[in-house]
Amino acid sequence: MPEGPSVKRFQLLTAPFVGQVVAKVGGSSRQRNLKDLKAMRLQDSQASGKNLFLAFGAALEAWTMGGSPSPGPVEEEPTIQGEADRGACSLTLSQEGQEDEVSQLSPKEHSVQRKQETECSVPDAADAAGGIWKWLRFHFGLFGSIRANEFSRANKANKRGDWKDPVPRLVLNFDSGGFLVFYNCRIHWCTSPAVEPASDILSPKFHRGQALAALRQPTSICYTLLDQRYFSGLGNIIKNEILYLARIHPLSQGSLLALSDLESLLDHAVQFSTDWLHKKLAGKGLHYQIYLKEKCPLGHEVMQGTFGPRDGFKRLSWWCPQCQPLQELLEQRRLQP
Repeated sequence: MPEGPSVKRFQLLTAPFVGQVVAKVGGSSRQRNLKDLKAMRLQDSQASGKNLFLAFGAALEAWTMGGSPSPGPVEEEPTIQGEADRGACSLTLSQEGQEDEVSQLSPKEHSVQRKQETECSVPDAADAAGGIWKWLRFHFGLFGSIRANEFSRANKANKRGDWKDPVPRLVLNFDSGGFLVFYNCRIHWCTSPAVEPASDILSPKFHRGQALAALRQPTSICYTLLDQRYFSGLGNIIKNEILYLARIHPLSQGSLLALSDLESLLDHAVQFSTDWLHKKLAGKGLHYQIYLKEKCPLGHEVMQGTFGPRDGFKRLSWWCPQCQPLQELLEQRRLQP
């Protein structure tokens, strides 16, 4: 599943289309009222954690840079020279967290999400001429992606041996002649973007104190890291990589770890995510230290296990027993005569 850095890049891919008017709507999505986007103007694009939010307003309104006042907070996005140039460009994901297909939500989280989707299933009914924006929330699947000005093509045959191109979930054609194509994503209307900068690991407003307090809970550290309430955008790849970099076992209890270890883990979380985003924007691949590996960089055998809270989904973890010894074992060794 796309993690925070990927969704940030999706947002940057859509940003050049802000201010343009939708001329045609297509795709396989059965979400209600998507056809109403025709003749509306894309007013804003925001990313938060693993979600992308797009705002649409009446095209009859005069549009200036920044558009009309946003119902939700607008956060400055990282940019790289040349990213705003709108030529034919594409973005796809390949094997990014393949074990995380089922959206990585616990039954409790699924219940909360279903409630939110029910409450936000229909766009704001206010008159568009009054300046009210209508927001769409995109949550991407395992191989979710966005392409600009081109469609995805099959690169291998399916199980039936057919070479069928992927079917877009949504296609937005703009009056400029350009278009955006959305693949493998869930689309829902919402009244405003659910942006929480304090929990977004890529936000300048990320709250370290709140994150540290969460990490110090008497819970396996690998569970806490995937809690989107505190680490929005942090997924299984980032989890595995930063635990190795911080030399912490996935099942270590946060309450037993030294504050310095937790601060180091937090530093790695922010730095790794930021570096990954910059690599994506520069078109460079990411070299994993431990994720999907059989040996760690020091040549030790890597262990693999599936861990998760009792009432939640289980995620695959990779760790090196020598580089990342379990905290309880270290304590036992310390107490031995």
